[in-house]
Amino acid sequence: MKASRIAAAGAVSGLAVLALSAPAFAHVGVQPEGAAAKGGYAVVDFKVPNERDNASTTKLEVTFPTDHPLASVMPQPVPGWTSEVTKAKPAKPLESHGKQITEVVTKVTWTADGKGVEPGYFQKFPVSLGALPEDADQLVFKAVQTYSNKEVVRWIEVPQEGQEEPDTPAPVLKLTAAEDDAHGASGASDAKADDTEAAAKNTAADSSSSDSGSGSDTTARVLGVVGIVVGAAGVGYGVLAGRRRTSGAA
Repeated sequence: MKASRIAAAGAVSGLAVLALSAPAFAHVGVQPEGAAAKGGYAVVDFKVPNERDNASTTKLEVTFPTDHPLASVMPQPVPGWTSEVTKAKPAKPLESHGKQITEVVTKVTWTADGKGVEPGYFQKFPVSLGALPEDADQLVFKAVQTYSNKEVVRWIEVPQEGQEEPDTPAPVLKLTAAEDDAHGASGASDAKADDTEAAAKNTAADSSSSDSGSGSDTTARVLGVVGIVVGAAGVGYGVLAGRRRTSGAA
């Protein structure tokens, strides 16, 4: 009886832990396809998992940051979904490629044409955006997920560094170093590659010289051996001739 009770209590505890930890790994998130460098452009995927067993995700609304407005936002068509882009005048003047931007994207809404994201599946919603801010380390996108049973989940809590992740965290895009730094690293790599190539050529030349010297040594050794053999043959012939002369005199 005690063993069965302990097992039952363990099972209940395990289910409770799973229930409490579910939001930590099954929430709307955003990840770049490659790098999301400061000052550059990137394609990011808003990943939407279905957290329910009895309903499908039929709508996703993503609000774009107003503190760092983006001049260019273009959603990629997703089969089975219709996207709608909402624009507004930026709160502060914004330029892109020397031109004044009068409107920026404030929200993108995806609505399912059919069943949407069914239980046990997830969906990615790609978006091309930029130019990414140069004075920020991350961008926060607040998202609202709607299910077929009319349930709405708001992923709008901003995670704070050093604190536990909230129950409904907002998608956060981490930005990497500016492309200029990458070019510098590339230049350093090119210079290193040139040095490596030069070293390789010198090594090849040394190897060639070494091979040439080795060949000369080998030739000299062969000639020396041939000389020894010829000398030994001459000595043997002399000895044999002497014996013949001695036998004839006798």
